[in-house]
Amino acid sequence: MKKLNEFLEEKMLPIAAKLGANKVLISIRDGITLSMPLIIIGSLFMIIASFPVKAWTDWLTAVGIDAYLWKGVDSSFGLMGLVASFGIANSLARQNKVDGVSAGIIALSSFIVVTPFVSGETGTGIPVGYMGSKGLFVAMILGIISALIFIWFIKRDIQIKLPDSVPPAVARSFSALIPGAAIITLWLVVFAVLDKMNIGNIHDIMMIVLGGPLGLLGNNIFGTIIAILLNSLFWFVGIHGGNVVNSILQPIWLMNSDANRLLFQADSAAHLPNIITLPFIDNFVYMGGGGATIGLVIVIAIIARRKNASKMTKAMAPLTLTPGIFNINEPAMFGLPIVMNVSLIIPFILAPVANAVISYVAMASGLVARTTGITVSWTMPPILSGFLTTGNHISGAVLQLVCILVDVAIYWFFYKAVEKQNLALEAVEAVEANEVNNIMS
Repeated sequence: MKKLNEFLEEKMLPIAAKLGANKVLISIRDGITLSMPLIIIGSLFMIIASFPVKAWTDWLTAVGIDAYLWKGVDSSFGLMGLVASFGIANSLARQNKVDGVSAGIIALSSFIVVTPFVSGETGTGIPVGYMGSKGLFVAMILGIISALIFIWFIKRDIQIKLPDSVPPAVARSFSALIPGAAIITLWLVVFAVLDKMNIGNIHDIMMIVLGGPLGLLGNNIFGTIIAILLNSLFWFVGIHGGNVVNSILQPIWLMNSDANRLLFQADSAAHLPNIITLPFIDNFVYMGGGGATIGLVIVIAIIARRKNASKMTKAMAPLTLTPGIFNINEPAMFGLPIVMNVSLIIPFILAPVANAVISYVAMASGLVARTTGITVSWTMPPILSGFLTTGNHISGAVLQLVCILVDVAIYWFFYKAVEKQNLALEAVEAVEANEVNNIMS
C-alpha cells in the first residue's frame, strides 16, 4: 500500500495536475458544457412528445402538437456543434486574457464557412446534422485553431486600435477585424480546396480522422473500462477525472446519444444502435458521482445507525448521503476523504466498472431498454434518471437499483475496514485523553 501511495503521489499526481490545467482540454470541456442546457431542454420536449401512454401520444398527434415538440427537439439538440464552436474558442481566448466573445463569434462564423450548404426552392440553408452532433469534431478543431490564431494576432498587437474615448464594445469589434478576416479567409480557403478537389467536406473528414480512433475507446465496453480506470485514478489524486477524461470522449458519447435520439424520433419502437452514450455514462456508470460513490454513502448511512459506530462515520453520514443522492460527491471525496485514501482505491475503481459491465450486458441482451438520447440534469437522482433516459422505461430504473445494490456490496467490505481503523484511532485517542486527565487531576 505504501509503494502504491508513493507511486500515485510521485508519478500520477504530476501528470494529472498537468492534464487538469491544460487550457485546450478546459476549453473543450467548457465549450461542450455550454450546449448542455439546450440538450436538457430538448430532452424535456422529447419526454413530453414520447411519453409511453398511447392515449397521450395519439392526442398530441391528433391536435398537431407533436410536430412542434419534435421541432423543439431538433432546434436544441441540433445546435450543439454550432454552440460548441463558439464556446471552445471563447474559453481558450479568455484563458489567455484576450476578448473571448470576439474569438467565439469568429469561430462560429468559421464553422458555418466550412459547412456545406444545401439549396432548394426556398433558398440556401445549412444541414441541421452538421450543426449538431456531427459537427462536434469540427467545432473542437476549428474552435481551438481559430482561438490560437486570434490570440497570436492580439498578443502581437496586430489589430486596429481606437482611442480610449471610444466605447469598449466598439473598440473590441474593430480590434477583431484583422484577426477575424484572416481566420475566416483561412477556413474559406480550406473549404474551397476540399470542394475543388472533390475530397469531401471537413465534417466528414474529421469523422474519419478523429471519430475512428476515439470510437475505439469510447464505443465499446473495453475502452469504457479504460476510461473509467483513468477517471478514478485522476479523482483519487485530487484532479476532477470527469473534466479530463470526458473532455476527450464526450463528443463520441454525445454523437452516440444523438444517433439514438434521431432514430427514436423517427420510430419509437426501433432498435437503437448505441449502448454507450452520455446518459449511459452519467446515469448508469457514475451514480453518485465519480467512483459510483452512491454505494459508499449508503454504506456510511447504514453503519452510522449502529450504537458503536465511529464518530467520523456518524458525522459524515448526513453530510454525504443527501448530496450523494443528487450525484454530488465532493463531501465524500474530500471529507472522508477518498482522495489519496489507499483503503478505498479498489472499490472506487471496481464499483463504476461493475456498473458499466452490468449495464452494458443488460442493454446488449435486450433485458433493459437502451438510452434514447434523452439527457437529464446530472443532479437527477438515480431510479428516476434511469426511467427517463431509457424513454420512460421501467427497466432503466430497475437496472439502476440493481447497480446500486452491487455498489453497496462492493463498498461494504472495504468501508468496514476503514471503520475498524476509525474505531481503533478513537480508542487510542480516548486512552490518551484519560491519561492526560489523570495527570491533570
